[in-house]
Amino acid sequence: MQYSFRKEKTMKGLLKRLWKDDDGQDLIEYGLLVTLIALAVTASMKPLATALSKVFNSASSSLS
Repeated sequence: MQYSFRKEKTMKGLLKRLWKDDDGQDLIEYGLLVTLIALAVTASMKPLATALSKVFNSASSSLS
């Protein structure tokens, strides 16, 4: 009976340590920031491609 009490106390201590531990927090924040930047770049690709296509078509027309 005493062994299970010690085990419960150890698990409780482990959970408290994990709850207070914030070592990986910075890594998660950087990951979220990189994801947000990647989504913004992906969303801007279509308008950028359209604008570049217009520029090259205009240059092609003026050279002809």
